[in-house]
Parts: sequence; C-alpha cells; structure tokens
Amino acid sequence: MTDRREQSVSVAQTGADTARSVGPVLGSAKGLPGNEERWRCGACGNLTRFDVVRTATTREYWHLELAGDPRVEDVVTIDHAVSSISCRWCGRNDAIEVVSRPGSTPP
Repeated sequence: MTDRREQSVSVAQTGADTARSVGPVLGSAKGLPGNEERWRCGACGNLTRFDVVRTATTREYWHLELAGDPRVEDVVTIDHAVSSISCRWCGRNDAIEVVSRPGSTPP
C-alpha cells in the first residue's frame, strides 16, 4: 500500500527538456513547481490552467472592530499539502508533469 504522503515520480528525458510526472499528487507539497519549473499537461500541452486541491495550515492575524466585525490582515502559511492536480482543459490528472521554465537550467 502506498503512503498517501508520498508521490511516485518518474523522469523522462526529451532532448534538453526534463519532465517529471507528478501524476495524481497524494498529499505532498512536492508536487508544486519550484522557481525554475512549471506544470505541463502531457496529454493536451496545457501550461496555464490547472485545478489544484490543497489543504493549508495557516497562522492569521485577525483584527476585530469594536463592533465585532473581523478582518484578516496577515496570513502566514505554515504547512500545505496538495491532494490533486488536474488539467483544466482536458480534465486529466494522470498526465501532469513538472517541466523547466523557458530560459532555466534543467535539473
């Protein structure tokens, strides 16, 4: 049985571009692209639209007006986990890859 906090990562080399599949990400923030990376749907080529289900633990600074109305003025994310990533265009969640951004050095 797979631990739901881990993800399986496969690496495919295509020329100078390295892609690693994030497939359905099971509770791991490691599915998020880094500063030199971005997501790509291997099925349809989408680079810009994804549905991401994420759970976050945050610390928030709440300012309560004298009348009692709350306003959140500062939010710090302490921890987060990605449950799933799917392509907004074709709906696939098994073809999402993390690829290098243009002009970046492949990992």
